[in-house]
Amino acid sequence: MADQRGDWLRQIKMAWEVSPFAIELSALSEPELPSLASFLASGPSLPFRYISIHGPSKDLQGDEEKLVAELAGLAPYANAIVMHPDTIEEPALFQVLGHKLLLENMDSRKELGRTRQELEPLFAELPDAGFCFDVPHSWSVDPTMEIAGELLEGLGARLRHVHLSSLSEDLHHVPLTVEHEALFRPTLERCLDVPWIFEAPPRGLA
Repeated sequence: MADQRGDWLRQIKMAWEVSPFAIELSALSEPELPSLASFLASGPSLPFRYISIHGPSKDLQGDEEKLVAELAGLAPYANAIVMHPDTIEEPALFQVLGHKLLLENMDSRKELGRTRQELEPLFAELPDAGFCFDVPHSWSVDPTMEIAGELLEGLGARLRHVHLSSLSEDLHHVPLTVEHEALFRPTLERCLDVPWIFEAPPRGLA
């Protein structure tokens, strides 16, 4: 949904068409953060019970203290702030986000954060952080979904919400296919008590 980046009202409208329960506002590049901060500070009425903010995973400016300060400024507006573990260089800086910080498991392109074993050392440094379970990311690492089960077995107590979609051949998020819906079902049935965030338009809205 790259065409919606930075268009906060459009992101809200699409999320509302899916469900009034949860939304994730995605500032996937660091230069988008000031725009999001200004938007939230303007006091918009957000009719969602659960609000997540996806922090930057690209176009990082190299000043991690500044990034964390910007994220801390957004924290009062959200229930969660999701970060990719491979973007965190100094975990101690992120402790200020407390329980609102969620670490997301990575896809097969990455060299860090794909499995329980790769994530646990970072959680040890960030003991208050929660877990954002990206189901298609785990599928890309292991299509048998065994690694997905291991992630839930080891990190299920930290689980705060789910990212759901299918992935294209080049591992970009696309609408959930019928085949993946069936494959993911046993895993998703273990995640019924947390919000699910679609990272691509659901079938019928795509």
